[in-house]
Amino acid sequence: MSFLKNIENRSFIAFWLAQVVSQFGDRINQMALVGLVAGRQFGSASTMELAKLLAFTIIPVFIIGPIAGVYVDRWDRKNTLFVCDLIRGFLILTIPFIFIAKHSMIPIYIVVFLAFCLSRFYVPAKMSIIPEIVGKDRLHSANSLATVTGMIAFVLGALLGGLIVEYVGPRGGFICDAVTFFISALLVSLISRPQLRVKPDKIVAVSKEMASAYKNVLHEIMDGIHYIVSQRDIRYIINLMFLLFMAAGAIYVVMIVFIQQSFHSVTKHLGFLSVGLGAGLFLGSMAYGKWGDKKKHIETIFICLILGGPMISLFALAVKSLGNIWIAQGLTILLGIVVGPIVIAANTVVHLVSSEEMQGKVFSAMEFVIHLGFLLTMLISSKLSEFVGSSVILISVGIIFCLSGVWGMIRYKQRRIG
Repeated sequence: MSFLKNIENRSFIAFWLAQVVSQFGDRINQMALVGLVAGRQFGSASTMELAKLLAFTIIPVFIIGPIAGVYVDRWDRKNTLFVCDLIRGFLILTIPFIFIAKHSMIPIYIVVFLAFCLSRFYVPAKMSIIPEIVGKDRLHSANSLATVTGMIAFVLGALLGGLIVEYVGPRGGFICDAVTFFISALLVSLISRPQLRVKPDKIVAVSKEMASAYKNVLHEIMDGIHYIVSQRDIRYIINLMFLLFMAAGAIYVVMIVFIQQSFHSVTKHLGFLSVGLGAGLFLGSMAYGKWGDKKKHIETIFICLILGGPMISLFALAVKSLGNIWIAQGLTILLGIVVGPIVIAANTVVHLVSSEEMQGKVFSAMEFVIHLGFLLTMLISSKLSEFVGSSVILISVGIIFCLSGVWGMIRYKQRRIG
């Protein structure tokens, strides 16, 4: 019933649909980029070429991320979402109509870089606007619903994106992605929030503060860092997400090439298996949203790590030894189920323990940390795959994933007792 209460909120419906459309487009864009690189590598993407392209999607986190949270907390979050969607849509359209025919990848790297610079403002604004739309008593269900339905978009985007790029080419994928940005911007424009009554003396005080520039950007960044350091639960969440994305970075590019080489296709089987992962994430998120423990969010994340590791290792062993797409699909569904609750649990903890005026900075800091972990391990594993088999890397990451979850759970419980 808590899901239905949020559905009654028209602004949340608009926000929710915008995120569904946006995540649908993200998957198509992912497939289009993979197909573009594979096409220029004559059939299958190399790990280093993919890593190079993906690096341009991550570098903005370190350049723009530290200041993005500060400005998101200053700006109107709805307007931030709208403008980011609109500009990103036009940027992506330059790839199929201007740059895709050129021999050089440099212009495409620049477009990808600029689009993801805007994403650094979009993500913290997206996460921070939720408490403005729904009450605190509905945050868990709101995060659950947004995550669950996002998984539906993930599944459809992976399936259709893989088929579009396999049979029509990357050009069609980029056009579809641009359209989803424009649709998302339209939906965001429909969001309305309760009007806050601001006293005249408050307006004067704020105006003086802005005029004197008492708090500059650097000062606010430092405030955000001190705030995060002082909040134990937020530190835990950031550390856990860092660990999770280190594992994701280590297997992401390696997994793409591993699937391409194992099943001899560019994006078709990759899209098919992504559907299984998305379906599993949907089921796991939905189950956690309905039946999960609403108080033990951090313990839930550790349990997901412990169960997710063996699934990764089993997937690599099964594909390498059996080469059966249906067994691989079953394992990706199981992997999705066991790791699905992580995002809901992490976002809910941040919303509950951080003050509203600091949430943009907290989510930006989280973005910075998790992408740092992702980038480092992605580059290391991509280089390592030239000397060690992809399956060995995947199996090893699965084992480390599981052991880290066990160690983390023990440490967390010891701290709680102490």
